[in-house]
Amino acid sequence: MFMGEKKNLAVIGCGYWGKNYIRLLSQMADTNLVAICDRDKEALKANQTRILSSQSGPRLQLFTDYNDMLKMDNLDAVVICTSPDTHAPIAKAAIEAGKHILVEKPMTMSSDSAREVVEAATMKGLTLMVGHIFLYNSAVTKVKEYIEHGDLGQVYYMYAKRTNLGPIRKDVNALWDLAPHDISIFNHFMANTPEWVSATACSFLRDKTEDVGFITLGYPNKTLAHIHVSWADPHKEREVVVVGSEQRVVFNDVSQTEKVKIYHKGVTARKNYEDFGDFQMVIRDGEIVIPAFPMAEPLREQVQHFINCIDGFCESRSNGYDGLAVVRILEAIDRSVQSFGKPIYL
Repeated sequence: MFMGEKKNLAVIGCGYWGKNYIRLLSQMADTNLVAICDRDKEALKANQTRILSSQSGPRLQLFTDYNDMLKMDNLDAVVICTSPDTHAPIAKAAIEAGKHILVEKPMTMSSDSAREVVEAATMKGLTLMVGHIFLYNSAVTKVKEYIEHGDLGQVYYMYAKRTNLGPIRKDVNALWDLAPHDISIFNHFMANTPEWVSATACSFLRDKTEDVGFITLGYPNKTLAHIHVSWADPHKEREVVVVGSEQRVVFNDVSQTEKVKIYHKGVTARKNYEDFGDFQMVIRDGEIVIPAFPMAEPLREQVQHFINCIDGFCESRSNGYDGLAVVRILEAIDRSVQSFGKPIYL
């Protein structure tokens, strides 16, 4: 494999995310989709039929056992989008076979197994990337720019709402399903990880599987973050808000035309007061700005970034260490839920 040449990739898992990766990899100019793998033979055939018209590279091979697929000599990298409990063994097998890997979130179901995957990829010198797709969303990138440039001032707090009526999964609860998106976004915004977490959750739709959760994350410099996730809410929301001393920014992923709004409003205490009688709050009330920026399909951007990382053109925006950090936070959230919201320090 040489830098810049077409990469031969395979997809393991033909479910919701798998179908989207298969579509993209069969269409992109610098990738060849050479194999797909799933235990469901009907799913394999359906995806094979779907891409026959767009696939122009090597003949697509079908596998029901990923171990057989990993023996392919012409395979450079694999995308893993199976159930999260299978991510670790598949990732380890792919790394052992010398393949670069892009694994969907959550990276694994335990920090121990995540650390093992990271160490294995590092030892082999292979690219390991985690599918934290919102880090490749141009709206999130825009908000990150505002934070980095200091336009928001001091970041006071952030909150996210990720709710809908389903889809209800069997392999993970709503917190492990939905919260990784916002945890990865907040870590990206802060360029850091939280010092502590506190969470409560409940099972309304099915016993022993939490479908509603409320999570609080405490970042350095006293920045607070809150995440509300739910499979039981009839109103679909995909919103992230960052409130700073100078401005407030809102990312609404459901909106088709106003993805990002900047509120030029803020409140701060007047400095250098001597007693309570001198204490004043300075309130600024300004305009609302809807910035223009180019939109692109985040999954395509993520796949292209993966290829660029394999070629050595850039460092991964969502590498194995980032994936490990998110899993550690999710574990702490689980412990807090079991302790009825007790803060867990990381």
